[in-house]
Amino acid sequence: MSLLAIDLMSVGVKIAQFILSFSILVVLHELGHFIPAKLFKCRVEKFYLFFNPWFSLWKKQKGETEYGLGWVPFGGYVKIAGMIDESMDKEQMKLPPEPHEFRSKPAWQRLIIMVGGVVVNVVLAIVIFIGITWVWGEEQLPVKNLQYGVYTDSLAKSIGLKDGDNVVGIDGKRIENFGTLESEIILTEAKNLQVLRDGQEINIAIPAGFGKKLVEQKKLSGLIVPRYPVIVDSVSKTATVTKGELRKGDSLIAINGQSFKYYQEFDLLKRKMSDSLVVITLIRGVDTVEIKALVSDKGSIGFFNKDPLKILGTETKNYTFLESIPLGVTHCWETLDRYVTGIKQIFTGKVNASDSLGSVISIGNTFPGVWDWERFWTLTGIFSIILAFMNILPIPALDGGHALFTIYEMITGRKPGDKFMEYAQTVGMVLLLGLMVYALGLDFWRLFK
Repeated sequence: MSLLAIDLMSVGVKIAQFILSFSILVVLHELGHFIPAKLFKCRVEKFYLFFNPWFSLWKKQKGETEYGLGWVPFGGYVKIAGMIDESMDKEQMKLPPEPHEFRSKPAWQRLIIMVGGVVVNVVLAIVIFIGITWVWGEEQLPVKNLQYGVYTDSLAKSIGLKDGDNVVGIDGKRIENFGTLESEIILTEAKNLQVLRDGQEINIAIPAGFGKKLVEQKKLSGLIVPRYPVIVDSVSKTATVTKGELRKGDSLIAINGQSFKYYQEFDLLKRKMSDSLVVITLIRGVDTVEIKALVSDKGSIGFFNKDPLKILGTETKNYTFLESIPLGVTHCWETLDRYVTGIKQIFTGKVNASDSLGSVISIGNTFPGVWDWERFWTLTGIFSIILAFMNILPIPALDGGHALFTIYEMITGRKPGDKFMEYAQTVGMVLLLGLMVYALGLDFWRLFK
């Protein structure tokens, strides 16, 4: 089979997973609006997966509702009679309200209809994460497997930790899973760390307020990380090797005569040698080999290191269904917290929007090139909670915007006029469409670049 055929097959699998995941999310989100609308006896005129400007790929009338499949894969919608939505049906709004229309229903009923989609997406994410934990368990990196110790950043060094240490306990309690270390320090307001250094266990005092400093400086994931050797897993097409070759399994030990043992040391060295030709010393089997390669202007040589979890070795911990429930709920909220943090970083300028935003192309590319159900459901759960967050934002044209106007009505007793709602919906749609076009443009720019 040719390389092109393999690439096309990989792209096809990515697209198939994206379409299936997106369809599940959109259909269930719209059901969150559809079901309460029907319960409150609103007439639902259309229920669509994907948008259908000018024509539909498929449609069928059943009762008062037209069910269909659009051709623009940016979402979906339910058209509820008497509601200003994506359809912008102004003619209907000029007529006197009918009992079956959305605008005739009490504010509390309209609010439930509006937030129904968001509620379904949150519940779906929780259910998915519970299911993943129950079916596949939780992969853990045991502290005992950190045979090379840890690499410490400046904040960790400030309290006395050193490269090569291995944290084995907190306040006398032994730590089994390295992944829980940072949260344990914060949640327990830890005062001491038990550290294995050069075969001796020592005690390191944690200064007051250190946990708070970790949160404020967003140092949780980089405070200490496992050290591991530099072992080539695969070589990128972008690699430029002018003498010799890089192979899977090669162990790198020096660059321009400067030796290193661990990936973190290697990463610092090669970044200092950006945009230059270097001599790399490596171990291949029992032989010591030298090659010449170009370090890009971004400090990359063009290979992927072997997964440190595979180098060090992980263990999978299985849970009963009841044990999976709190873990799944926690995973859901942690995912949301990470996403909100990312959004904050964009708005505060810590991260460039052009590096972080993406359209359906970026989303689809996050799926693996081979069908992996665990990865599929993990991504679907992540996208579900993100979809809930995005839709509850108080922006006109989103569920959160409609909900905000309804809450305003419930508090003040004054309902926003139809003209105001039309203008607000238009402004919101222009903003959203502009953002989608911008994100799509970024994706195309990255592809051509």
